[in-house]
Amino acid sequence: MLLQPVVNIAEICARKGVENVVLSPGSRCAPLTIAFARHPKLTVRTVSDERAAAFIALGMAQTTGRPTVLVCTSGTASLNYAPAVAEAFFAQVPLLVLTADRPPEWIDQLDGQTIRQQQVYGQHIKRSFDFPVSLEHPDAVWQTERLVSEALNEAVASPAGPVHINVPLREPFYPAQDEELQFDAEVKVIEEDHSAFDLNPMQSLKLEQEMLFFKRVLIVAGQGYHDPKLLLALQTFMGSTGAVAIGDIISNTQQLAGVVRHQDAILACPDPEKMASLQPDLLITFGKSVISKSLKLYLRQYKPKAHWHIQPAGQVADTFQSLTRIIRCTPVSFFRSMAGSTREDSGYIQAWTSIEQKAGSFLKDFTTKAPYSELTAISRLLNTLPQQSNLHLANSMAVRYANILALRPEQEVQVYANRGTSGIDGSTSTTVGCALSSKRITTLLTGDMAFFYDRNGLWHNYLPANLRIVIINNHAGGIFRLIDGPKRQPELDEFFETRQQLDARHTALDFGLNYTSCQSLTELEQVLPAFFAPDAGAGILEIFTDSKANAAEFAAYKQTLLKAL
Repeated sequence: MLLQPVVNIAEICARKGVENVVLSPGSRCAPLTIAFARHPKLTVRTVSDERAAAFIALGMAQTTGRPTVLVCTSGTASLNYAPAVAEAFFAQVPLLVLTADRPPEWIDQLDGQTIRQQQVYGQHIKRSFDFPVSLEHPDAVWQTERLVSEALNEAVASPAGPVHINVPLREPFYPAQDEELQFDAEVKVIEEDHSAFDLNPMQSLKLEQEMLFFKRVLIVAGQGYHDPKLLLALQTFMGSTGAVAIGDIISNTQQLAGVVRHQDAILACPDPEKMASLQPDLLITFGKSVISKSLKLYLRQYKPKAHWHIQPAGQVADTFQSLTRIIRCTPVSFFRSMAGSTREDSGYIQAWTSIEQKAGSFLKDFTTKAPYSELTAISRLLNTLPQQSNLHLANSMAVRYANILALRPEQEVQVYANRGTSGIDGSTSTTVGCALSSKRITTLLTGDMAFFYDRNGLWHNYLPANLRIVIINNHAGGIFRLIDGPKRQPELDEFFETRQQLDARHTALDFGLNYTSCQSLTELEQVLPAFFAPDAGAGILEIFTDSKANAAEFAAYKQTLLKAL
């Protein structure tokens, strides 16, 4: 028979709002698998590749904001979760990782599928728990129920992140043939009420008085999820104070018409006088990482007099080397409380507005007239994305191109990207998790290296009809041809770009996806409407380009941009 405390893990998860569980098959984890699979209120899926399973769970948690539960067997299965666990840790995404284990007396005894699993995720986990092995004493049962609640509370506490419970299990692993699991409605559950992280009146007054000394206020939004309340508060603050806001594509602030979206182009301007005119007195930041290297370098050179970072809890990074104050509240609370608290500098607003309009017009004109390349192809793709859809950006050049080109506010596209660790290893799987948790059409923009690295993200029985994958296939890691260091080395082709000859046609066939390819802008414009049709089903669109031609066209873009600004 299955031990009731193990069965109760599933019940506690359901009672505390968990919706999705991703399992990977194994014998040691059978008690956990059976408990979750038989729970009537949980959606449970099985994915054989643990690395892909963990990134799929990550995508679900990104989309829903709720913890996703992961379950795997003992041994190296737990290590295969590590890339996604690290991403969740730095991206602040809630996961509950349950790893089955051998009993402690069998560790280091040459037993099969046995490694040292306690604290296996090291410093890349919010907290690790060890499930008790012996459960005969009532205190042990109390401990199991308490630690599952504690783990889930910790996963969602600000800043959110992954939490690990290692579960040593002895045989028997399987229930008797006629045994029915009992999900205990009276099982102990501990709820935790989290602080609202609002500014109090005294804090607001103090900050308002300080802000009166700053006329040129610049807001930089780091990575964050779509939040209508934040957009409204930010819009009100900008309108009442004259503050300027910059938003990377992954900040999900580009739905506001007044947000600067073309900072990568703007900050390429070679005129020091123009650059100085954009320098803020006060820099206000919120959110996580920023893609734009140009923005980071600019603000490190043209430092503000003061830099305030808004973050409710957790470690704060001094990305721009100018941090002077940490404000422990939510961005929504800050912008609501501080609206109307600065004196508008119309010249500063005009400086940013003018160069933003110029950069936007230049990009539109350049990508309309320029020949076929990754830049022009991605421009067409972004312009054609379905309204109110999801976009996941793979790392390397996909996310960088998209950030240069930006989205139009009226598209209302929600953007995701694994920028916690910025690896290419799980983009496909994460997008699958997002699509499984959303009714919106969900598009992955990825390169060939990132896509083929993570093909096992498609190796399961749950591919959703709303999934669209767009692969920019230049048969290489084309980013290395765009970076000054590697592109000058004789080892470029073999050891940096790592050229490959694969295409995705057979991958699509293997996993039952529709497949379309193109090799020109004309072909691309012809296939995009059908590809994005709501009833088209899951599909792959492979856009073939040449890495040398891409590099030449990107160089032409940068040279032309310098003259235009």
